[in-house]
Order: sequence, then C-alpha cells, then structure tokens
Amino acid sequence: MSQKIAIIGGGYVGAELAKSLDNTAEVTLIEQNSHFVHAPAMVRAVVDPAILDRALIPYDGVLTHGRVVQGVAQSISDTEVALASGETIAADYIVVATGSSNAVPFKANGGDIEALRATNGQVHAQLVAAQTVAIVGAGAVGSELAGEIAHAFPDKTVHLISSEATLFPHHPPKLGRKLTAKLKASGVSLNFGARAENLQSLTEPYAGTLSLSNGAQIEADLVFPVIGSKATSTLLQSLPGAEVGRADRVKTDAWLRPSQFGNVLAAGDAAETGDAMTVVGAGRQVAWLTKTLTALVEGKNVEDLKPYTPWGPKAPFLVPLGPKLGNSFLGFFTAGNFLTSKMKGKDLFLKRYAKLLNQSEG
Repeated sequence: MSQKIAIIGGGYVGAELAKSLDNTAEVTLIEQNSHFVHAPAMVRAVVDPAILDRALIPYDGVLTHGRVVQGVAQSISDTEVALASGETIAADYIVVATGSSNAVPFKANGGDIEALRATNGQVHAQLVAAQTVAIVGAGAVGSELAGEIAHAFPDKTVHLISSEATLFPHHPPKLGRKLTAKLKASGVSLNFGARAENLQSLTEPYAGTLSLSNGAQIEADLVFPVIGSKATSTLLQSLPGAEVGRADRVKTDAWLRPSQFGNVLAAGDAAETGDAMTVVGAGRQVAWLTKTLTALVEGKNVEDLKPYTPWGPKAPFLVPLGPKLGNSFLGFFTAGNFLTSKMKGKDLFLKRYAKLLNQSEG
C-alpha cells in the first residue's frame, strides 16, 4: 500500500511540496483557504488591484492524484491530523507548513479569500484618496510597498519608518545603500533609527498621527503597520517537546523535526530552520523535503539521510521597488535594476505560481 503524507498549509512550502510528491505517495494537502495567496503580488495589488485575481490562485488544479482538503488542522498525533470539522486524516508522515501572518491586506490571516478581496479594495480606495502615507517597518514588505506607491503615485508623500539605523542591516551593506538611494530618488522620506511609539493598530492600515521616538510627528492619511511577520505556529507549539524560538517560530532538529514525533516535519515561516522567512528559503526546504520524504517512503531511516542545511549568509534576497527599480543580493554580488526587474520586479513570479498550481494565465 502507498504511504500517506499529510501536508498542513498550502503556502510556498506546502503547495509546491504537495505537487512534487503527488506521484510518490498518497498526498493530502490541508489548507483553510480556497486560494493560494501570492504574497509579493499582494503588495503590488494595493496600488494595482487589477493583478489581484492573478495573485489569488485557486488550489483546485494543483494535485492530479492527491486531494486538497479545505479546513483547519486542530491537532496532530503521530498517526493523524484532526480537523476542526471533526474529520481525521490518517498519515504516515506529516509536514506542518502553516506559514506566518502579516498586516492586512497582504495576507488572509485566517480570514476567507472574499474578505481579503474586500479589504484590498478598501485599502486601495484609501490609498488613492490619501496624500500622505506612512509605512512603519522597512523590511521586505515595507520597502517594496514604499517603492510600489512611489512608482504608481509619484505625487503622494511617502514616509518609510524603521527602528533600524540602516536598511536591511543583516545583509551586505551595499544592498541597503543602493536601495536607500533609490527610495530617496523616488521621493520617499526615510526615517531610520526611529520607533513609532503610538501605533493604533498592528494588523490593519488606518489614518492618524505618528509620534516617533526621535521627537518627530507625522500626520498621515494612511498608516501601514508592517513591522514583520509572525509565525502561525500554534499547531506546532502543541506538539510534545516543541520549543519556541524567535517570532514564534518553532525550533527543529537537523532533519526539520520539531517535536518528539519522528514522522512529523516542519518547514517554512512557522519553523526555525536557519532560513529567513523568504520564498527563497522555502524553495530550498521544498527540494530537501521532496528528496527526504521520497527516501522515507521507500523505507529509509531519516537519521541515515543527509540533514537539511540552510542557505546561510549567501541566501539570495530580491527587493524590487516597483516594476522597474530595485536591488538584489545574489550570493556573490548585488544586482541592480535590470536583473531585479527581470527576476522579480516585472512579473513578481506570477507566471511561475500560476503554472505550479496548474492555472491558465490567459
């Protein structure tokens, strides 16, 4: 009889892993939403809602042999996944890839897709009406959003606020310097080394006055709180022996096991694997998981297999500032506008994920 693999979470790890194992085992992909939410495109969808339908991709075509179950995983044992609906799904191996949350309208955060569509429309209307926009948080989402707004609405005043002294301090300095110069040239006002002390919301945009730790005040028609992703790891935290690390990510061993259950693996944003919360990190994990789970299905022992090795300091990192500008760190050098646009900025991987989920791009 074929081995059963249950994958919880249909994000960048879950969807691709399910498809890669579709011919190897009996795969069940458990996902609470009806559509894959392509996060980089959701940033652009704030300024250009026309791409929203391409950024929200139905799951109905991703598997040929396996099945997609729309539901919420409530608990895990070493033999099954129990859903909130009462259904149980038997599994020989379980992969938990429940991802992370961010402020709306960039992720669904447990809400349904229609609610996400409605929120996108509301925030876009607020953005169109706004003259002054403040973005609190200068990580990838915040920086890309600043670039997108500056490109689409050059007449608006955009403030990008970060408690860090420089942009992307954990990456090679050249990357941050180049992106800083391009944001300034695009008219974005940069407020580094200053913390917003009176955020009214961490989860959704609003209008208000920001008080910064350096004494400055910014009156904004629209404030975007984008102060970093937080792992959606409650399911993992409930496992025996689980240990929580930074940003609510659950620690794993060298074979991506987060608990005392030897057949339960964890990956993506919910797991502290040594990789950052990036699509690039997810892709590396998918490749290892595919190879490892295929070997396990064939009867190998996990300890006899090669452990997972994270990207480390040479992980690629792509930061488009709209469709034309941006910089990327590609392991050995920092690329500029042309390569960043060609690799990510122009299309945001939309064609790649439409193909992955077997959906026509028209």
